[in-house]
Amino acid sequence: MESSPRLNAEARRLIVTASDVYVSSVSILEIAVKFAIGKIEEDPEAVIGSLDAAGLRSLEVTHCHAATVAKLPLLHRDPFDRLLIAQAISEPLRLLSADAQLSVYSDLVIRI
Repeated sequence: MESSPRLNAEARRLIVTASDVYVSSVSILEIAVKFAIGKIEEDPEAVIGSLDAAGLRSLEVTHCHAATVAKLPLLHRDPFDRLLIAQAISEPLRLLSADAQLSVYSDLVIRI
């Protein structure tokens, strides 16, 4: 949303050329938790407004997504990331992440 320098050219290309771009409700939850404890300044409601204005689609958490977490090997302990991976595998959708540890779960995880 802010043209972050952390977003490399390949990630930008994937986003721009995709027919649909989803943002998981898990990401909004993580933003909300970090905002509430003062770790980040981005208000989750403002983030949602920006996502909607940009035409990005919401990916809600389903029972299937939650259950898929149990099938993942315990290579990464962050519950937010594990649920994002489960969503990517269940749908299937590509997950763009800067976290190199996540790419061991699936070819659907693309490191940016």
